[in-house]
Amino acid sequence: MLTYEIIQKKKQGKELTVDEINFIVSGYTNKSIPDAQMSALLMAIYFKGMSPTETTALTLAMAQSGEQMNLERLPGIKVDKHSTGGVGDKTTLAVGPIVAALGVPVAKMSGRGLGHTGGTVDKLESIPGLRTDIAMDEFLSIVQNCGICVTGQSAKLAPADKAIYNLRDQTATVDSIPLIAASIMSKKIAAGADRILLDVKTGNGAFMKTLPESQALAKAMTEIGEGAGRKTVAMITDMSVPLGSAVGNILEIQEVIDVLRGQGPADITDICIELSATMLYLAEKGDLETCRQMAKNVIANGKALAKLADMVEAQGGDKSFILEPDSFPKANTTYPVLSLESGYIASMDTEGIGICAMTLGAGRASADDVIDFTTGIMIKAKTGDFVEKSQPLAILHAPSQAKAEAAAARYIQCLTFSDTKVCTPQLIHEH
Repeated sequence: MLTYEIIQKKKQGKELTVDEINFIVSGYTNKSIPDAQMSALLMAIYFKGMSPTETTALTLAMAQSGEQMNLERLPGIKVDKHSTGGVGDKTTLAVGPIVAALGVPVAKMSGRGLGHTGGTVDKLESIPGLRTDIAMDEFLSIVQNCGICVTGQSAKLAPADKAIYNLRDQTATVDSIPLIAASIMSKKIAAGADRILLDVKTGNGAFMKTLPESQALAKAMTEIGEGAGRKTVAMITDMSVPLGSAVGNILEIQEVIDVLRGQGPADITDICIELSATMLYLAEKGDLETCRQMAKNVIANGKALAKLADMVEAQGGDKSFILEPDSFPKANTTYPVLSLESGYIASMDTEGIGICAMTLGAGRASADDVIDFTTGIMIKAKTGDFVEKSQPLAILHAPSQAKAEAAAARYIQCLTFSDTKVCTPQLIHEH
C-alpha cells in the first residue's frame, strides 16, 4: 500500500477503505509516513470530506493507536459526557456529582483550557491539594469507592489524535467536520464508556459559531458513536452568552457549589439538570422527565454536593473548601465594570469575554502559561437585561489595578446595547 496512491484517491473525492485508513493512521503514528504526506492527505480531506464510514474508521484507528480504558470492573452502564467548550462552562463539575449520587459511575477524563475556553482540569486544580494526574488503577479504584473521579487526559490515550491534531493546527485544517468529529470521538471511545452524551455548543463563544455547523458536528459525532457500537446522544446548547455568572477557576468552582446547593444562576442550573437527566436516561434510570426529577431531588437533599466533597477528598483535595467556599483564596483586586449608557444589552461577544478573563490570568494564551486561579469575571448583566448608566456590568477579579483597568476597557467593547428589549437566547436548541 502506497501513501501517495491514498492521497491521490482522496484528492479525487473517492472513499478510502478501512485498511487504507488504518495504514495511514498507523504509519503516521510510528513516523513511517512523513508530515508532508499527512498534510497533503489532511488538506484533501478538508476539501473532499469523508463519508460516515470513513469517519468512523478514522475514529476507531485513532482510538486504537494507544491504550484503551477497560471499565468492566465498574458496575452498571458507564456513561461519558463531552462538551465542545466555551466560556463559563463548568457543567461537568456539577453534572458528574449529580449523576454519581444516583448510582451511575462517572469515570471522566477532561482537558485543560487554552485561549478563550476554560478547562475542567484547571478548575479542579484550583481546589487546594486536589490531584488530577492519577494512575489508571487508582483512578478506577476511586470510581469504585466514591462513584466518581475526574482526571486529566492520559497521553497514552489516542496518541494518533494528538499527533494529527498538532499537524492540523499547523496546516489550517482544524475546521473540518469529519476531522473534528473523529478527534473528539476517538478519545471518548478509547475512554471505554458504554454510552456517550455530547454537549455541542453553538454561538459566538463556541468553536462552532452557527447552528447549522453545530448540527453538522453533532450529526457526525452521533453517527460515529453508533457506528462504534456506543449509544450516543447529542444536545446542542447555547454559547452566545457566557454560561452562568462566573468565568475563572475558583469563581466557577464556587458557582458549581451554588448549583449543587440549589442556589445557582438559572441558566447553568437548567443546563446541568438537563445534561444530568440525559446521562441518567442513557444509563436506563427512567424516562427523561423521571430523570429530571431525580436530578432535582439529589440537589435538594444535599446528596449531590456531598458527592462532590467526597470526590475532592478521594482525589487528595481539601473538601472543607467545598463545604465553606468563602475560604478559597481571593484575587488581589476587585474592580467593577460600569455601564457607559442606559439600555438593554443586545449582544455579548462571548469569545471576547473569555479572552478578557484570560488577560486577567484565568486562562492560557499558550500551553506554557501559568494560571492565576483567583482571577476571573463575575457577570452582573447579560443579553436581554436592562442596565442604567454607571450600573455594574461585571466585577473583575484581578491581580492588579492596572490589569483590571485594561480588562474593563476590553469588557465594555464586548457588549452592544439597544433601546428596545432583546430576547434572552434559547438555552437548548436541539436534542
